[in-house]
Amino acid sequence: MTTTEMPRAHAEEPAPAPAAKSPHLRQLDLYRVLTFAVVIFIHVLVATTYPEDVPAGAFEVPLHFARAAFFALTTFVLMFQYRSRPLQAKKFWRRRVPLVAVPYVVWSVLYWAYSMLTSPQPVGPLSGQLRALLIEIGTGTAWYHLYFLLVTLQVYLLFPLLLKLVGLIRRHPLPVLAVSGVVQIAVMVFLSYPPESLDYGVLSRFFVTLLPYQFYSVLGMVTAVHLETVHDWLRGHVRWVVAALVAGLVITETGYFLSVRHGVWPESAADAYRPYLLPWIVAAVCGLYLAGSRWAEGRQRAGRFVSWAVDRSFAVFLSHPLALALLAPLISFVGDRYGAPWTTFVIYPLTVALTFAIVTVLRRVPWSKALTGRARVRASA
Repeated sequence: MTTTEMPRAHAEEPAPAPAAKSPHLRQLDLYRVLTFAVVIFIHVLVATTYPEDVPAGAFEVPLHFARAAFFALTTFVLMFQYRSRPLQAKKFWRRRVPLVAVPYVVWSVLYWAYSMLTSPQPVGPLSGQLRALLIEIGTGTAWYHLYFLLVTLQVYLLFPLLLKLVGLIRRHPLPVLAVSGVVQIAVMVFLSYPPESLDYGVLSRFFVTLLPYQFYSVLGMVTAVHLETVHDWLRGHVRWVVAALVAGLVITETGYFLSVRHGVWPESAADAYRPYLLPWIVAAVCGLYLAGSRWAEGRQRAGRFVSWAVDRSFAVFLSHPLALALLAPLISFVGDRYGAPWTTFVIYPLTVALTFAIVTVLRRVPWSKALTGRARVRASA
């Protein structure tokens, strides 16, 4: 049996004993590493190009699948672990929430302090800055990527309730996905084409709630409940997945260029909430899982590095914007001389390297768990 093969789960079979642990799904390791690599790249791309750059926007828009892949993975892992065993809500919250909440607060403070220290303008009285910090922690806006942790905490808080849907998902997976998909399309249309009377400050609050990402979370849950069936279907229909990837990409790029042609700012036309992204996102998440499955069933090239990177993935996510910010002078230097896309090609590997250097240090300090969500690594490791 390979790392991606599991015993069949039929409705008439008794559920596994509550104490049984879910098997490790090796294909998710590559899934996770590739997703983080794309997330870092899209942030580098935005930092090294201009908002009005149409080609850069065209390259950026399909990369937003990584955001959806994150949320799908989060709920997938939770549902797969608890799909056939009971969950005690208080115990679950005590174990899960601090692993995200503590680093979230710590990094919010760190990025808040970094913003003040590097601000070219006077920052004002400390009392006002502390009030701003509290607001940023409450709204996930201390830095541009921290909203993800705030949404993850919402998933953790709601998961005991979501787990009650496992029976419905087991009996009617496609209707559940269809209803969630309709809601997702409505939300994306609303966020992309809001009423002119709606203040952007109100609209921006939606971005740090679970609502704009609920379909991806439901997709993860449905896949976890029916993993054996979904896995076999994807492995047996590779050509369909490839065709869906091509079709989804064509739809996404067509939607982007039509939006730009009709006067939408390239940066806005390339944001993650455009409805024309949805077919591509679903296909890309399926393709990412399929790529991980083929890798797990094969020779698992670079397997040791993948395992090493997975162990540090959360810390990489937390710290890579700091690495990118520290490289800002170099971005200006290279950009002024060579422009795009050369600046992106130079800065991306440097950002990855600096991020891993930062993570290596953070994993060795006594307060590693508060900074990375993981226990301290000894110097000999």
